[in-house]
Amino acid sequence: MFKRKYYDIIKARIEEERLSIQVIAGPRQVGKSTVVSQVLEDLKIPYLSESADAVDPDRPEWLSDTWENARNIMKLRRYNEFLIVIDEVQKLNNWSEFVKREWDADTRNKTNIKVVLLGSSRLLIKKGLTESLAGRYELIRMGHWSFEEMRDAFGFDINQYIYFGGYPQGAKYKGNEKRWRDYIKYSIIEPVVAKDILMTTTIYKPALLKQLFELSCDYSGEILSLTKMLGQLTDAGNVTTLSTYIELLNDSQVVTKLHKYANDNARRFNSIPKYQVYNTALMSANAGRGFEKEFTDSKRWGRWVESAVGAYLVSNADEYGYKVYYWRENDYEVDFVLERKGVTVAIEVKSGRRKSNEGISVFSKKFSPRIALVVGSEALSVEDFLTTNLGDLFEDF
Repeated sequence: MFKRKYYDIIKARIEEERLSIQVIAGPRQVGKSTVVSQVLEDLKIPYLSESADAVDPDRPEWLSDTWENARNIMKLRRYNEFLIVIDEVQKLNNWSEFVKREWDADTRNKTNIKVVLLGSSRLLIKKGLTESLAGRYELIRMGHWSFEEMRDAFGFDINQYIYFGGYPQGAKYKGNEKRWRDYIKYSIIEPVVAKDILMTTTIYKPALLKQLFELSCDYSGEILSLTKMLGQLTDAGNVTTLSTYIELLNDSQVVTKLHKYANDNARRFNSIPKYQVYNTALMSANAGRGFEKEFTDSKRWGRWVESAVGAYLVSNADEYGYKVYYWRENDYEVDFVLERKGVTVAIEVKSGRRKSNEGISVFSKKFSPRIALVVGSEALSVEDFLTTNLGDLFEDF
């Protein structure tokens, strides 16, 4: 079975001495439980693996019962160490307080129980982590599947990846687009928009949240003001509501908005946003007319190519510690600008959407980025870029 790079990270963290709770967070359907199962199969440490999925949300004391069971097993078997794995922990109300209490009790009593927690997204776990478990955990961010992973695991070529994106369970349906589209809509989009966000946040207009998600997917790769977006939504409320909802979609790692790159933060955050999906499957399932029609329409296909590059950049931003922007001035534009600790990288995607790449030259003269790349050129194909280690963009040559 294919093993993602997170396998080695998780295994090493569990096998080291008891230091912190290991929290594995990521978007839906990227294989968090699968990777942990692979690790458990290869561990010599005894463990108890449970899921909170079917537990009453108002019964967080279930966590204490699970902990006590683990302690009893550990004593009975005379184990020197033990591992507790809890999946979907965020579905329990007040889960973090119970985890904190049990972890601290083991620390005081020198009970060598290690803990791994899994959560469906940053949205569902970040509140509990920051409020209750500060200083007690390490976060392992598990992102969307890259082109390299989908190629090696499922034989995707670059164009299939650009359209069908990086959801492993969806790969088996790529030959039947209706089944694939249904999978993306009902196994990913609906649970995120109609369930995950509503579990943690009071949403006064759920229908608006869904409309906003769909419109953001439609406009992936496009610059559009929130004011103009208001005119395309029913019962839209105000710009502040839309901005808040987009942040929630970003926390769920489905859609985000990019700010314009500028020398000062005020100009950045007051800029007109550019929308970007985290996974092009969301764009295709929502707006696509089918792989063949999109692939043979060069102008529309350019949006998919640019969005695939953007999805790769935003999905890896947390891991490599950079921020993603766009840049535009008059008729000049750069698709993506990365910034980390004052170092910038300019990326233009040659996708057929624009006839010239003068924007990157103008940007380079004005901001002097460390690297300026044209992705899709003869020197650097989209396929080559999507297999590039993005951390290397910020390293000295």
